[in-house]
Amino acid sequence: MSDAIFAAIRSFRAQSINGYGAPACLDIVYPERLPQAGRRRARHEWSLLWLLAALLFLLASPAHADTPWKLVKSYPHDPNAFTEGLFFHDGALYESTGLAGQSEIRKLRLKDGKVLQRRVIERPYFGEGIVNWKDRLISLTWQHERGFVWKLDDFAPVSSFDYKGEGWGLTQDDRHLIMSDGSAQLRFLDPDTLAEQRRITVTWNGRPVERLNELEWVKGEIWANIWYDTHIARIDPRTGGVIDWIDIAPLRKAAGVRDSEAVANGIAYDAAGDRLFVTGKNWPKLFEIRVER
Repeated sequence: MSDAIFAAIRSFRAQSINGYGAPACLDIVYPERLPQAGRRRARHEWSLLWLLAALLFLLASPAHADTPWKLVKSYPHDPNAFTEGLFFHDGALYESTGLAGQSEIRKLRLKDGKVLQRRVIERPYFGEGIVNWKDRLISLTWQHERGFVWKLDDFAPVSSFDYKGEGWGLTQDDRHLIMSDGSAQLRFLDPDTLAEQRRITVTWNGRPVERLNELEWVKGEIWANIWYDTHIARIDPRTGGVIDWIDIAPLRKAAGVRDSEAVANGIAYDAAGDRLFVTGKNWPKLFEIRVER
């Protein structure tokens, strides 16, 4: 194979944030742009190049199509809520919001988004993920390496704890708390001592999936928002491998948001009612969807 084909293959770039995208471009020289003497050979090599490009595209494509879903219903959501954490418990939504000086933990009524209870997270902390454990609520902060424990019923403070690195998302699987830190790793914590027990690396087609954000435990899987992406990753908690993706881009459009910071973030699962809710930062709507698996 000639140097021209090798050069073209090297220029083949599959542009993808998390490894599930398609090739963005091919840098080639078309035969018609060559002198007459080289056109026949160039056309042959051009055909081989496109064959190789097609094979590379198939290899770069996802092993599965995006998981299909249907919109069930939409609910009001505070457009000023910079959503960082979300879960559903005993008929109510619990939400944490971010930004220093604006961070809160809230209990919300689903049907109209009314705030039933709130706890302000004082400066300098930037609120992040939250999760319930027994009669308590655990919350993270972004860059201060500190989390807080609150009473679930009235948000009264109980204690604080420290961790290394950033705090992003939280969920639980009835045995562990599961925490994201903005990387491709998920930490499993002892829910009582809050000590780290182990980690897994989340991958898709053998590549790490970075920027894991808000988390939710759904029917034996970890679901994760990806920061600055509309895809939700369905993660195998044993291996870290992504099982498939759920693309909620149409919901961001339906929310009518345009700010680049108004990203999809917030997944809550009502296990008793088998209902799934998703929203985003500063979205005026929260959506109930039904996933077809």
